[in-house]
Amino acid sequence: MDEDTFAVHGALTIKDTPHPVTLSVEHRGVTRDPWGNQRAGFSVSGKINRKDWGIAYNTVLETGGVALGEEVKLTAEIQLVKQVVAAAV
Repeated sequence: MDEDTFAVHGALTIKDTPHPVTLSVEHRGVTRDPWGNQRAGFSVSGKINRKDWGIAYNTVLETGGVALGEEVKLTAEIQLVKQVVAAAV
């Protein structure tokens, strides 16, 4: 991984069942918006297996395949805005 790509490790809880996941995060840059706020952008991606959380429902199709795959791809585009906190006097 390069200096703008990171692995984030954590627990994802679905249906009250936590499982460890690792997501890939790419820092997309920092800019100022039209209101003068500093924003940082990130792309997040990863995969999970829905059966790890007990989501096993499926339907067999007429062709013999199944309606749902076990692998779920996760993607997100995130913007964070830096907030300035006034120092206590």
